[in-house]
Amino acid sequence: MSARRSPGPGILGRDATDSAGRREAPGRRRSVPLGLLVVLAVASIAVHLFGLYRTTGPPSPPWFPYADKVRHLVGFGAPVALVLLARSCARDWYPPARGNRDAFLVVVVFTVHAVVSELLQHFFYTHRTGDPFDVLADWSGVALGWGFARLVAARVARRRHPVQPDRATPR
Repeated sequence: MSARRSPGPGILGRDATDSAGRREAPGRRRSVPLGLLVVLAVASIAVHLFGLYRTTGPPSPPWFPYADKVRHLVGFGAPVALVLLARSCARDWYPPARGNRDAFLVVVVFTVHAVVSELLQHFFYTHRTGDPFDVLADWSGVALGWGFARLVAARVARRRHPVQPDRATPR
């Protein structure tokens, strides 16, 4: 048997550490590449902004009744979920030490953007109108995106970082 060699220093001579400063195990890979999540998050935000701010309204006739509400729900839920999942992946799926300010900021930005986008459509677009029910669908999408990201991140965190039972307590 041959002895394993140390992987040596990381990039620029530093030891390889994750975003929280913990030393990474050699050969450990992310379950989902961070770059893929970032690309998907940026693409979903681009589609989201295009859908909200294009000069013409949604296609007519609608696919089914209230199809525009489903588009609003998905249009806000997908970017929120992907941004939060990318942030969790960047943290190596560890929960933040001082609360989840990142998630709070993402939720607040998208919640405020829901209202602002409808006001802009109502006052500055001639072929579009602001709809309060669209804001409710947007907020529902934000809540569902946040909940989905939280469930996925918690599940991945449990698989990657299992809690070790306390050996001091009797069974």
